[in-house]
Amino acid sequence: MHETTTMLIELGAVVFGLGIVGRLAGRLGLSPIPLYLIGGLAFGSGGLLPLTTTEGFIEIGAEIGVILLLLMLGLEYSPAELVDSLKTQYPSGIVDFVLNATPGAVAGLLLGWGPVGATALAGVTYISSSGVIAKVLTDLGRLGNRETPVILGILVIEDLTMAAYLPLLTAMLAGVGLAGGSLTLLIALGTAATALYVALRHGRFISKAVSSDNPEMLLLVVLGLTLLVAGFAQQLKVSAAVGAFLVGIALSGEVAHNTRQLFTPLRDLFAAVFFVFFGLSTVPGDIPPVLVPALLLAVVTTITKIATGWYAAKRAGIGPRGRLRAGGALVARGEFSIVIAGLASGVEPRIAPIATAYVLILVIVGPFATRWAQPVGMKVLEWRAGRRAATGANPVTGPALEATDPQGAPS
Repeated sequence: MHETTTMLIELGAVVFGLGIVGRLAGRLGLSPIPLYLIGGLAFGSGGLLPLTTTEGFIEIGAEIGVILLLLMLGLEYSPAELVDSLKTQYPSGIVDFVLNATPGAVAGLLLGWGPVGATALAGVTYISSSGVIAKVLTDLGRLGNRETPVILGILVIEDLTMAAYLPLLTAMLAGVGLAGGSLTLLIALGTAATALYVALRHGRFISKAVSSDNPEMLLLVVLGLTLLVAGFAQQLKVSAAVGAFLVGIALSGEVAHNTRQLFTPLRDLFAAVFFVFFGLSTVPGDIPPVLVPALLLAVVTTITKIATGWYAAKRAGIGPRGRLRAGGALVARGEFSIVIAGLASGVEPRIAPIATAYVLILVIVGPFATRWAQPVGMKVLEWRAGRRAATGANPVTGPALEATDPQGAPS
């Protein structure tokens, strides 16, 4: 069979399968992400029916999927909201780093990987998946929730931290001296700062420049601009996701509204491709030998991410329901963790399988944690309050168990 014909058949089967899986998830009241990942495992190397001709297309589609997810997330917030979020959330960003990088660093040292391996595994456990979280929040209709800007602030701080972390890790892996590593780090930080400044101070002019009454022209210009900025950002050692996010916050008013309408179907298609590719890139046979340590690490860092979200939302004056939702939403790891593991695998080959298993566990658990952290957590808080009341201790009352509306605002 001609290679193009085979590719069309494989691609058609994948997209059709995604549609069926998405409908099934909708009927079950679940996010489709875990099912997308399991489907990717089935069609990846070592799976039941490996794809042979579409890997390259799906890999590029996965990159575009992450970029579009972050573009759309950026469109939800104005530059002023972003600045306010960063100003208020930086203490939470510090807590996030300490709570979630430490387990990875300790595990790397206990496994005998040395400083470089420990630094790499610390990055794997620290960074949440902006792509997965953006998709889940969209699926659950939570973009307008009161705790969502808190989640966004944490994610932005994490992504900006990657602008410093990735060049530093690359220099450590290459054995580059202090001068060379410092130069790489300064270039990355300067690029991120410049892009952020342009987005915040000149976003109005960018919106005017790309504005068009013709939907086709608007789609082409915004998509082209987003891919260009993402590509240049990645070339300069800054995350492509950060570049796409900054384009999103730079667009405002009617342009942002029209862009959201145009890009929603495109985002959904390529986001699904991203999650399938994540599964495709995992060899099922590599997972069982490292499942126990990966599972232990996943349990610890699930708790620390929920604690991070609780702390950050509490600082923002949000009630316990919103705090639990914020914590659950931050659990998923994904694209950045895999990138970090890929960079480090040349120096420490043992990091790749454990990082893959760890990410796969949390990228599946993440959507469920986002959905169920609030109801399960509230049951635990109510049970503890009941026990305190039954033993004669002061029951938990007031703000700790205050009623909240669906957006996490105290009633």
